[in-house]
Amino acid sequence: MQLNATRWVTDYSDTLYRYTLPRVKDSDAAKDLVQETFLAAWRNYEGFKGEISEKNWLFAILKNKIIDHYRKSARRINENLPEEGAADGFFDEAAHWTESSSPQDWGIDYSSAIEKKEFYAVLNNCKKKLKEIHNHVFTMKYMDGYDSDEICKELNITASNYWVLIHRAKLHLRSCLEKNWFTN
Repeated sequence: MQLNATRWVTDYSDTLYRYTLPRVKDSDAAKDLVQETFLAAWRNYEGFKGEISEKNWLFAILKNKIIDHYRKSARRINENLPEEGAADGFFDEAAHWTESSSPQDWGIDYSSAIEKKEFYAVLNNCKKKLKEIHNHVFTMKYMDGYDSDEICKELNITASNYWVLIHRAKLHLRSCLEKNWFTN
């Protein structure tokens, strides 16, 4: 196979960028990761055996670059990870929902394509408001399909911290969605 890096950029840069952006929340970081992907592919092209398509190979490289990005940002995040049981006012002392924060019936028609598109735009905006570590954990779990053990290993966090982080991410997303989507 002959290397044609210019064709990669033409054929795959937009697709790789669209995949990356919701996972890293930052346009510049997404662009950098795509560029790093092309550079890594170019440097390692001799090892490409053609067993999968170039597109799939580039996506595999990109996924590893995104995980590296998560690891780096998890290390540099300067916050004390929450302790197990921290509730942010959503629960009372007995671990029951407080009256003001209990889940509501959203009454949504999930079959409407227009509503789905609008919903995902609001969801992406809500994800941008999450703390970086919450966004990484949520994205790895629900967008990339990692299990909790893999996430803990990749981000170097304990299982109890993972559960608190994913719980907080879901609570904050729910709250944001209720304010920005379901009340409209």
